[in-house]
Amino acid sequence: MANRRLAPVSEQPESFAFTPENAEWAKGQIAKYPEGRQASAVIPLLWKAQEQNGGWLPQKAIEAVADQLGMPHIRVLEVATFYTMFALEPVGRYWIQVCGTAPCDVCGARELKQYLHERLGPSGHVSPDGTFSWLEVECLGACCNAPMAQINHDYFEDLTPELLGKLMDDLAAGRPVKTGSQIGRVSSEPKDAVTTLKDETLFDGSRIGAWRKRFEEEGLKETGADATGEKARTDASAATNPKAARPDAGRPNESAAAATPAQRAADGKPGVDPAAEKGQAAPERTTVAETRTGPETVGTPQSGRSYTETPSKPEDGRPVAGSKGTTPEAGAEPATAPGKTDGSRAKPVGLTPEDKAADKGPPGPKAK
Repeated sequence: MANRRLAPVSEQPESFAFTPENAEWAKGQIAKYPEGRQASAVIPLLWKAQEQNGGWLPQKAIEAVADQLGMPHIRVLEVATFYTMFALEPVGRYWIQVCGTAPCDVCGARELKQYLHERLGPSGHVSPDGTFSWLEVECLGACCNAPMAQINHDYFEDLTPELLGKLMDDLAAGRPVKTGSQIGRVSSEPKDAVTTLKDETLFDGSRIGAWRKRFEEEGLKETGADATGEKARTDASAATNPKAARPDAGRPNESAAAATPAQRAADGKPGVDPAAEKGQAAPERTTVAETRTGPETVGTPQSGRSYTETPSKPEDGRPVAGSKGTTPEAGAEPATAPGKTDGSRAKPVGLTPEDKAADKGPPGPKAK
């Protein structure tokens, strides 16, 4: 790719302004965008400025477009130097842009560039008579018909050095030329002979009619006495080897009914479980802690709280609440801790008087 730089100062015009006709056209382009979005018209205006200036953009034209759109000059210069469709130096009467990307490169674009270099000189320079100039550019969007080139506003595809030379001779002589493919290809059809979709029955409807007739004949066989049809074979297989029903194949899933008041009433039970109403758990969900005694007990809690067995009713098999006044104080020390003789701490439930007497330690010192 060539460097994207402005033309030398010696080739730059001193000023630029749109003609009255182009100025009116530019206003129409700007009016397409809402207030504050006038910068969106920068590419159309640069294109019109290039067209008015003989096919290339001078610095004064870039600055004039920037001023009209209220943009910094550098922002418009960035746009002009990015797109190769904007020529920053003088070009010939016919500006040849040769695609040099991969599809065109592997199909002969290198030979085209070599031919242009030999006939016109390096890219970016105008021929001595001012008729031609050329430049290698990025993809021009005709990859199927590579290699190709754009000359002014027209595409010329399926080029070879010989075809390009003849095309240039015709343009220089003012003779009419054919745009598009130069080998007679229609649109982007295969380059050689067409080998696909050649059967006429694909387009005249007879192929569809044949398939329809076949389906109708098979349908008659399946509904008649002929048991060789697909439907008959499927029915026979289903009768001998039925498939297991899937729970999610439109069948309701069976699950235990929830113990809601409505369900309990339907089962002939009270609407509310008496045990649940009293705050008691169901027997099947009750867990009774195992009582562990002795210093060798494994897993004894290592905190300072009292842990005692919850009394239970043998006939019910579940724990019951103790009598009032027997609930240990939260955070109480074990009853066997020394120095607790004033009875202010809770004692384990169920101890005998003898245990209470043995639990008392020596009296502590009296406060002075």
